[in-house]
Amino acid sequence: MEDRTSPNALRVVMKNIRKVFPGITALDNVDFSLCGGEIHALLGENGAGKSTLMKILAGMYYATSGSIEMNGGPASIDCPRDALKHGIGMVYQHFTLAPELTVLENILLGTVVPFYMNTRELEKRVRGVTDVYGLRLDLRAKVWQLSVGEQQRVEIAKCFYHGAAVLILDEPTAVLTPPETKELFAMMRQVAKNGYSIVFISHKLNEVLSIADRVTVFRKGRKVGIVPAAEATEQSLSRMMIGRDIQLEEAGHEPPAGAARLILKGVSANNDKGLPAVDNVSLEIREAEIVGIAAVSGNGQAELAEAIAGLRPVTGGSIELDTGEKLHEMTIRQIIEAGVSNISEKRLDRSLIPGFSIAQNLIVKDYRAKEYRKNGMLDQAAIRDHAAGLIEAYDIAAPGADTPARVLSGGNAQKVVLARELSREHKVILAVNPTYGLDVGAVEFVQERLRAERDKGTAVLLISEELDELIRLADRVAVMSRGKVVAVLAKKDFNREKIGLLMTGGEPGD
Repeated sequence: MEDRTSPNALRVVMKNIRKVFPGITALDNVDFSLCGGEIHALLGENGAGKSTLMKILAGMYYATSGSIEMNGGPASIDCPRDALKHGIGMVYQHFTLAPELTVLENILLGTVVPFYMNTRELEKRVRGVTDVYGLRLDLRAKVWQLSVGEQQRVEIAKCFYHGAAVLILDEPTAVLTPPETKELFAMMRQVAKNGYSIVFISHKLNEVLSIADRVTVFRKGRKVGIVPAAEATEQSLSRMMIGRDIQLEEAGHEPPAGAARLILKGVSANNDKGLPAVDNVSLEIREAEIVGIAAVSGNGQAELAEAIAGLRPVTGGSIELDTGEKLHEMTIRQIIEAGVSNISEKRLDRSLIPGFSIAQNLIVKDYRAKEYRKNGMLDQAAIRDHAAGLIEAYDIAAPGADTPARVLSGGNAQKVVLARELSREHKVILAVNPTYGLDVGAVEFVQERLRAERDKGTAVLLISEELDELIRLADRVAVMSRGKVVAVLAKKDFNREKIGLLMTGGEPGD
C-alpha cells in the first residue's frame, strides 16, 4: 500500500478537544490528526465520542475546550458554513436532503446562482464534479424518487460541489447493498488518490480494515489509540473498543424439523402511496428456526414486517399462527397478546416512547397485567422492581429505572426493547434491522439473544439489510426483489455473491 500518511501532507489537527453535555463528558481531552490523501477510520462503541468529535469539526457542535488547526494555522469553526469555508463536509447517517427538490437543486442549495444562468449550464457545472468520482446521478430526478444509495451519492456530491477537501462519512455503508458498498469504496479510494482526506466512521470492522489507512479507536469519550490498518485485525480492534474479544460467528446450526409457527400465504400489501409493495409472498417460519429476509431497501420487506405486526393492512392472502389465529384480521393489541414480539430498528420512533422512563417503557405493553396494579392503580414499586431486574439482566447502562428513554445510547435503547419483548410470553419474534447503528459489542449482545431465543424453540423472522448478519444468524434466507420472494436458500447454500445478485433482480450465473 502506498504511504499516504506523510506528516508533510497534514491537513487537520484537533488538540485536547473536550465536550461536556449536561451531566455527561462526551469527549475528554481527545487529540486527532488527519493527513492529506488519507482514509482515516474512527471506531468505538455507541456513545464513545467519535461522531461528537466529527460534529465539532463539521461545525455542528461547539467544543467546550480545545483547538483546531488546518494546514498549520488555527481554524475557527463555529457553524457548518465555517467548516465548508475550511473545506470540511460531512455526510450524516440520516440524510439532510429536501425530498421534493431535484438532485440538482439539492446540490446547489446554499450557493448563489446567477440569475441569467440556465439549467443546462448549472448541470454542466455539477457534472464537472460528479463525473470525476463516478457519482452517477440523474440531476433532474426528485430526491424522493431515489434509492437510499443514490441519496447518499447526492449528499457526497453536494459536499464536493461546495469545495470539500475533507469528507466525513458517518456510517455510510449501513444502508447500502454489497454492490453499492463496493462502488462507494472505489469512489473513496479515488478521492484519496487525488489528495483529499476522508474520515470513515463505521462499526463494521471488516470494512474498516479493507478501506482505511489508519484507525483511531475511542472508548467512553477518550482516545484509546491509533493504529495502521495494515497492522490491525478484527479481534485486536474489538479488544481496543470494548476491552475483550468478541464472538459473532456461529458454527453451522441444523434446526430441528419443527412445526410452522408463522405462516404467510400469498400475502400482498401496498406502500404509503397506495402502490403494490408486497406481492403474493408465501413463507413459513418454524419453531427453533431463524428465517432471514434479504432485500435491497425499498423492495417490500418493510411493508411485509408492518403487515405482520398489524401496522399495515394486507390487500390479499393471510398471516396466521400455528394456533389458527389470523393475524391479518386482528388488532395490534391482539397480535401482541397472541405472542408476537416486535424488535425494530426504529427504537425511539416506534419501539419506545422517548419521554417515558425505562420502567414505563418496559411495561407499556402489559400495564394492565395484575402484577403491575394495586387497588386499581399502577403499582409504581412493582414496576420499578420489574425494571431493576431487567436492567441488570440485560446490562442496560443507565442511572436508574426512571431515566427517560430519549437520553439512552442506541445500544442501550435497543437493550430496553429486547428486555421488554423477550421477557414477555411469546411464540414468534419479528426482528427488523435489530442491530442497525449499533457498535460491535451491542451487535454481539443482540445476536446472542436472538440465537438463544431460537435455541429455546422460538420462531424468529429476521429482516436485515446487513447481509453478513443474515448469513451469520439465519438458518434459511428468503430473498425478496420487487415485493416478491424470488428464492429461499438453506444454510448450506448461502453465498454472499449469489444472495446479493438475487437481491438486485439477477439470476445466479448471469
